[in-house]
Amino acid sequence: MQITKQADYAVRAITYLAQSDPNHPVATGQIAQEKSIPPSFLAKIVSQLSVAGLLQTSRGAHGGVKLAKPAQEISLLDVVEAIDGPILLNDCVNGGANCTYLDDCALRPVWSDAQKMLVEQLSKTNFAQFSQVAA
Repeated sequence: MQITKQADYAVRAITYLAQSDPNHPVATGQIAQEKSIPPSFLAKIVSQLSVAGLLQTSRGAHGGVKLAKPAQEISLLDVVEAIDGPILLNDCVNGGANCTYLDDCALRPVWSDAQKMLVEQLSKTNFAQFSQVAA
């Protein structure tokens, strides 16, 4: 499993904002330049993160983006799922309607446990942790 490039860029952007002054919006151009994110791609990411309630945006001369809530309240899972959707290692884990082996599958518990561990790790990792590392 690999997260998309878009989710990776979203994580970089949120990390950058977690390390910035929470009271002052940051220009998206600054984030794009500092984190090597294509500006047009960042605009789409910012829109998705804003809809998910993770970012606040403002227009104008002093506009930009900032976190919609404290960094410690935003998990890595929140960001990845806002961009890529729910974590799903295999179709069988979430009901398995497309799996012909669902009733007799020795691997389903393994996939389920692996997905559960990944989701738990991502959900307990918040962006305040990253801002402390970089400081």
